[in-house]
Amino acid sequence: MKALVTGGSGFIGHHLIDRLLSDGWNVVSADRSPGYRPKNERFGSVAIDVTDVEGLAKVGKGCDAVFHLAANTDVRQKEELATLEFRQTFLTTRSVLECIRLNGIGKLFFSSSSAVYGNREGLLREDMGDLRPVSYYGAYKLASESLIKAYSSLNGFDALIFRLPNVVGPKMTHGVTFDFMNKIKNNPEKLEILGDGKQEKQYAHISDVLNGIVYFSKRTRGVEVYNISNDSSITVNSIADIVCEEMGASPEYTYTGGITGWEGDVPRYMFDISKARAKGWTFKYDSESAVRESVRAELARL
Repeated sequence: MKALVTGGSGFIGHHLIDRLLSDGWNVVSADRSPGYRPKNERFGSVAIDVTDVEGLAKVGKGCDAVFHLAANTDVRQKEELATLEFRQTFLTTRSVLECIRLNGIGKLFFSSSSAVYGNREGLLREDMGDLRPVSYYGAYKLASESLIKAYSSLNGFDALIFRLPNVVGPKMTHGVTFDFMNKIKNNPEKLEILGDGKQEKQYAHISDVLNGIVYFSKRTRGVEVYNISNDSSITVNSIADIVCEEMGASPEYTYTGGITGWEGDVPRYMFDISKARAKGWTFKYDSESAVRESVRAELARL
C-alpha cells in the first residue's frame, strides 16, 4: 500500500508518517517545506504547494490512500487570515480531491477540527446541525467537509473525517502547551496567559489520534465523521500549572484579559465521543495526562 500525506512536515503529519512506515506502508509526503525526512527506503518527499492540482496529481499517482493534513494551523482571527485560510485550508482540500479523482484513489483521511462547531452549549455531537464557526479556520474546515462528501458521492471513494480537539505530544510545534514552555524558557519569572486563563478545552494525545486513524481507516465505507478525543477537559490555568511544575518554575502569572485568548477563539467545549467508542475505539490519555506526558517528552528531548 502507498500513501500520500499532505502536510507531512507538520506535527501530526510526521507522527503519522512514522506510524504508516512502521505498519509497512510506502509513503510520499507533499509539503511546501518538507523538512521531515525519516531514513527509510519506503519514504519520499516532494516540495510542492498543495494547491497545485496538476503537480499534486502527479505526486499522487499509484497511491492507494491520501491522508490530508495540510492547512493553516494559526486559528487566530486577523484580517490577513481570510485569504490565507481560503488558500491553505480550503484550496488544499479541493486540490487533494482532484488528485483523488484524477488518479482513482480509493481512500481519504481528512483532519478536521472542533472549530467547525463554533460556540455551542453542551456536548458536541457529529450529527449536530446549524454549525456556526467563529473563525475562518473553522469555516473552511467545515466547507472542506462538505466538499469531501460531494466528491465522495460523485467519485466513489471512502472518506474518514476526524474532528479533533487540541492535539499534543512529543515534538509539538504550536499550541498553548508549546507556547508556555517557550515563554518559561525565555523568562522563568513571569508567564503571560492569553485571556483569563479559565478557557477549558480538551487535549488529545497524538498516540490516541494515530490509533484512531489506523483503526477507522480499515473500517470506513462511504463518508464517516468522528469526534476523536477523550472524556475530560482542562483549563489554561491548569496547563500553566503543569508546565511550571514539570519545568521546576514558579513564575508570576499575568493575563491579557477577556474570556477568550484571541478573536475567533472558542473558550470552552466538550466532545461527545460515544460514536467512536461504540465502534470499538477508545483513548489512553485524558486531557491532563496528555498534557503532562507531552511536557515530559519535550523536556526529555532537551
